[in-house]
Amino acid sequence: MSRPGPSDGGTDGGGGAARRGRMAFAARAARSQIRRYPRHLLESLHPRALRGRPVAARPELREHLEGLRDQSLAAVWLGHAGVLLAVEGRLILVDPVLSARIGMRLGPVVVGTSRLEAAPLAPEDLPRADLLLLTHAHFDHLDRPTLRALAHPRTVVLTARRTRRLVPRGFGAVVEVDWEQVHERLGLRIRAIRPAHWGARAIVDRGRGFNSYLVQAERSRVLLAGDTAATHAFDALEGVDLAVFGIGAYDPWIHAHATPEEVWAMFQRLGGRWLLPMHHSTFQLGDEPPEDPMRRLLATAGDPATPGEVASVLRVRPGEPWIAPGP
Repeated sequence: MSRPGPSDGGTDGGGGAARRGRMAFAARAARSQIRRYPRHLLESLHPRALRGRPVAARPELREHLEGLRDQSLAAVWLGHAGVLLAVEGRLILVDPVLSARIGMRLGPVVVGTSRLEAAPLAPEDLPRADLLLLTHAHFDHLDRPTLRALAHPRTVVLTARRTRRLVPRGFGAVVEVDWEQVHERLGLRIRAIRPAHWGARAIVDRGRGFNSYLVQAERSRVLLAGDTAATHAFDALEGVDLAVFGIGAYDPWIHAHATPEEVWAMFQRLGGRWLLPMHHSTFQLGDEPPEDPMRRLLATAGDPATPGEVASVLRVRPGEPWIAPGP
């Protein structure tokens, strides 16, 4: 599986246009990497990076999480793509990344990008999850140190094709789910959907899967889109209560990450009730300013400016629970 780029054109002038598009994207991507990666490498080698960034001290959040399992539908954004869901008595963790830095580990050094702000919670502050869903193997979604700290024999992991061996030991089971396969457990029906993304963990790492998930309970349906470019893969879904979409890292990676405007269009097409935006303002993975994804999403959605008002777009700080209002 190769890294996706601009789509191929036809045999006439379209093919030349496609090649020029690929070359233009490659140039933008190279400039982005040259601007950011040397700085990340130097920061990774700093003694302060070896100690890590402390977790934010917010003991009040731990108290709020204790009763989360009693909610019919609730969500806690953990920063970046991490979400803790409560769905009709079951707790589901999605792509939890609570490390101070993500990337390739070389001995004591993690070569990669650091958090823009401390994680809201430590792994031990989270209640034990019944299910842990991993969308794909990228370092900002499958973080082995966080998973190692969360491992529990009563937690079952669902993950994408050819990623099971990346998951640390200690979980009750690790089950690979491929596109359009359905896994049923604890009264939940989890269906894997193919997003517009890719799954390699490293440049030569071919053939790994990449999933979105639709979680269905008796009264609630949640779409966990994971990473995706603009796609029609979710158009046929109906009755989605909560949709979790990534809205960042689109500049220059628009071939793999949708813009906020594209996310809003996908959300509108599937007819969702609430949209929880993630994959923004935690790690600097693109060239857009950290505040731009939410600003653009809210401008496109036209939601009320006051967070307390009824709105489709959920505006929550990392670690703060959102509880779905009653009918």
